[in-house]
Amino acid sequence: MNALVGTTRLARLVLRRDRFRLTVWVAVLALLPVATASALASLFPTVADRESLAVTVASSPALVAFLGPLYDTSVGALTLWRVGTLAATLAGLMAVLTVVRHTRDEEETGRRELLGATVLGRSAPLAAAMIVVTGAGVVIGAVAAAGLMSIGETAAGSVAYGLGTVGVVMAFAAIGAWSAQLTESATSARGIAVGVVAGVWLLRVAGDGGEAAGLGFLSWLSPVGWFARLRPFADEQWWVLLLWVGLTLVVGAVSFAVMARRDIGAGVLRPRPGPARGSLGSPVGLAWRLHRGSALGWTLGLMMIGVVFGAVADAVGEMLSDSPQLAAFFEAIGGAEGVTDAYFSASVGLIALVAAAYSIRTVLRLRVEEESLRAEPILATGTTRTGWVASHLLFGVAVPAVMLLLAGVVSGVVFGLVTDDVATQATRVLGAAVIQLPAVWVMTGVALALFGVAPALVGVSWGLLVAFLLIAQLGEILQFPQWVMNLSPFTHIPLIPVEDLEILPLALLLALALILVATGLVGVRSRDIPS
Repeated sequence: MNALVGTTRLARLVLRRDRFRLTVWVAVLALLPVATASALASLFPTVADRESLAVTVASSPALVAFLGPLYDTSVGALTLWRVGTLAATLAGLMAVLTVVRHTRDEEETGRRELLGATVLGRSAPLAAAMIVVTGAGVVIGAVAAAGLMSIGETAAGSVAYGLGTVGVVMAFAAIGAWSAQLTESATSARGIAVGVVAGVWLLRVAGDGGEAAGLGFLSWLSPVGWFARLRPFADEQWWVLLLWVGLTLVVGAVSFAVMARRDIGAGVLRPRPGPARGSLGSPVGLAWRLHRGSALGWTLGLMMIGVVFGAVADAVGEMLSDSPQLAAFFEAIGGAEGVTDAYFSASVGLIALVAAAYSIRTVLRLRVEEESLRAEPILATGTTRTGWVASHLLFGVAVPAVMLLLAGVVSGVVFGLVTDDVATQATRVLGAAVIQLPAVWVMTGVALALFGVAPALVGVSWGLLVAFLLIAQLGEILQFPQWVMNLSPFTHIPLIPVEDLEILPLALLLALALILVATGLVGVRSRDIPS
């Protein structure tokens, strides 16, 4: 039988299952550059304004590391600088998560074997997932290019931006396919894929920020870094597109070759055998075994991000004192009052969003355990439903607190070493980080409430997190109405150390988190558990 038999029909099934999810991804990623370009055109209306900003950015490795290089003074080039890295990273996440969902997830739940009993080629599921994701990338690129041209940007730059988006999506679809071959667990495959996305983002940060120190080659090792190197709106380097094509072909070919040789349900990396005698005496012990690897990896990753944020803070303050245009820009994304303090407020807000992502992932592991029928044997023992849920919830609540604490301390210490004031700065940044916890716990509560009341809709929690990320990063620039800004729990966190501490919004967020958690627990106790 042809290994690709049934690919078309399976692609239609993937589209049907993900029609809402992909529509949201496509709309956000396609309209993001268009809306940003319109906003930047009003913020920097003259060539002189944009030239002043370009000179300031070029003189600051810190800002280049944070947002990427700025190659020209056009509005299109400013758009690439401001949201190019963010858009490429989100596109990569969309690609890897979708491919893993429709490959390794299907194998782990047994649906792949059921479909395999029909007239279906062995490679059809992987091919269908990659075709759908690539198609989504094409739509994103086409809409983004058309939108940019419609507001007056150059055709060449707009097309380059669109093709770069397609290239990023293709490359990360192949990376998602590769990660799906490695482990038997869909959760582990997602962890590997997301880890690769985070890793190439860090390579871009190190390469762009360290260009003067000879580290620029690191950006060429990152598919995210290639997006800026394509240079849309700034003497486009079309040959860079071949890098994405080559990576896609090589990694995709390896993935299909491995798929053709391994057993259905198995992975290249064999799971380690457990001890001869069981050593897990409680649901908490089992939850610790399930979550300890990801908890350590995410915590170390956030600490590294904290180091980057702390290292560039002093340079940001110096730049804004020399550039009124850049000061206006930072005012639009978080405030110019106490420039360094405002910078740290924005930085720890981003760290908090990452911690919330870990928390959601941890709580939704309950859904994975339920769908894979591993929950029922646990509940057949003396473990209550509340105890089972609480064992995972414990890590969804405690680990983000540890993450924020350590990331805040590391960022403050690094900044303190630069400014020769470690004790004061570590304390200030730590306070700014820890104050984010109530908003993180609201996201924990949202995930648990959806799991308890409407488990089929647990993916909505991820959609909300992406929406809150966009509100935090671009809400002020795009001039969202205040009621839209207020939808995000992170909007209500006092901007410590810029603003004074306010107890009421924190208390209300904590109360909301408790209500959501209670709703989830009541829902789990009253609904059926698959057996």
